[in-house]
Amino acid sequence: MSGTSSSGTTTAPDMLELAALLCSRVCHDLISPVGAIVNGLEVLDDNPKPEDRDFALDLIRKSARTASARLQFCRLAFGAAGSSGAQIDVGDAEAMARGQIEDGKCSIVWNLPRLLLPKNRVKLLLNMLVIAQHTIPRGGTLTVDPIGEGETMSFRVTASGFNARLPQNIAELLSGERGPAADAHAIQPYYTRLLAQSCGLNVSLAQEGEAILVTAS
Repeated sequence: MSGTSSSGTTTAPDMLELAALLCSRVCHDLISPVGAIVNGLEVLDDNPKPEDRDFALDLIRKSARTASARLQFCRLAFGAAGSSGAQIDVGDAEAMARGQIEDGKCSIVWNLPRLLLPKNRVKLLLNMLVIAQHTIPRGGTLTVDPIGEGETMSFRVTASGFNARLPQNIAELLSGERGPAADAHAIQPYYTRLLAQSCGLNVSLAQEGEAILVTAS
């Protein structure tokens, strides 16, 4: 079971708690667009003026697209996404990453070749992108580069943006210096570390000049 030891460090969650925290993370990502859809429907139910009706329909369309993109991303980044040992097309991962991350403030430069990679490596890459996005809260560019080639390829994500920052708590969670707190935000970098370990890799978060690097090696 998770908890706090006498030394003040947090122990790892058990399998049930890990599943629950990841589910909470997915719900957190979906609540905003789904709530906007509900709000738009409520406007339509009130027999609105034509201009209000157009606004509500536009809100519903945009929010439905956002919810769909987030669901597809979460299914691959956090879910089973195929049978054990399955391979995933990196091109499909790119499409899902763009749908989740590119929002007018943040863009992606994708320098990976299109190939099939083991499922957990692709899941690792998508989770690295989530972490990299957290380092540029005001937006910017995420550049994805390969390290190596073929099925053993690993990745480097470079986050560049105004006032890019290095979240020390996330760096500690990735390195294993700190255990995860029992909340949906802290569980994601912890889960990223578990994915990296399953691939025989380690993930590091470091600052290089004005950019932040998320590297799996």
